[in-house]
Amino acid sequence: MLKLESVAAFVAVAEARSISEAALRIGLSKSVVSERLTELERTLGAKLLHRTTRKVSITEDGSAFYERAKRIVQEAADAAAVIAERRGKLAGPLRISAPVSFGALHLGPALYRFLAQNPGIELTLDLDDRFVNLLADGYDAVVRHGPVADEHVVVKRLAPSRRFLVAAPAYLEQFGKPKLLAELEQHKGIVFSHRGAADWRFKASRQAVTVRPHGVLRVNNGLVMRDAAVAGLGLALLPAYFIYEQLARKELAIVDVGAEAEGATIYLAYPEDHRGSAKLRALTEWLRNAFGDPPYWDVP
Repeated sequence: MLKLESVAAFVAVAEARSISEAALRIGLSKSVVSERLTELERTLGAKLLHRTTRKVSITEDGSAFYERAKRIVQEAADAAAVIAERRGKLAGPLRISAPVSFGALHLGPALYRFLAQNPGIELTLDLDDRFVNLLADGYDAVVRHGPVADEHVVVKRLAPSRRFLVAAPAYLEQFGKPKLLAELEQHKGIVFSHRGAADWRFKASRQAVTVRPHGVLRVNNGLVMRDAAVAGLGLALLPAYFIYEQLARKELAIVDVGAEAEGATIYLAYPEDHRGSAKLRALTEWLRNAFGDPPYWDVP
């Protein structure tokens, strides 16, 4: 007879392509995951995975078994969630990916309160600024600052996110305050180093305008960019959720160049087959209420 925990171990390994990574995802030791895989293959009488010291690949039989196995695991989790919901409780594992800085500043504090209200949920929160593959990486949901282009996913809007061009008062006093977009290229810029995100995008007279500043600092973390701006190294284009406290304390000042910076939206996305998840429905509403509309970090 097939054991659900063995099927779940196989699904995790097939998605992670690594026994170590799968063990980390489901909170088990590597040896336990290996034992469950061996037991499953013995029960089925088929080899599902090719295992070497460096990698794991799925066999033809494994591919044929994977899709149905994934549905079995998901339906079992949904069934358990339905029972928990009927009893007024949310329970079970929940694995989420989110951007590093937003996760530390805003998502984490909101989730702490959510978990306090729902102690039966076993949360794994991975903070990563790369755009993870929601389906291939085995997440129940991802939080994105910007559009979600993944296929076969449900996308829920959590909060708007405006961006502002800012600098330290000391920098503006020393180098002058630009008043036009054309003047920005003469200034020092603190820019994001991921995938062409170094460009600054604005809307002027209903047209999109791109500015490529001279980068005095390129970094892949928004908090470091913010702190560099506070230190007076240059101009930075940052979301309000990074800088609202620094603006209130006058450590940073908004630089008005006669054009509005391109904004974004914060989304929660999850696979279509998770559409019935009570945990994800509850989490979506919780985060919307926690952030507010307009969000508490918005700048007047």
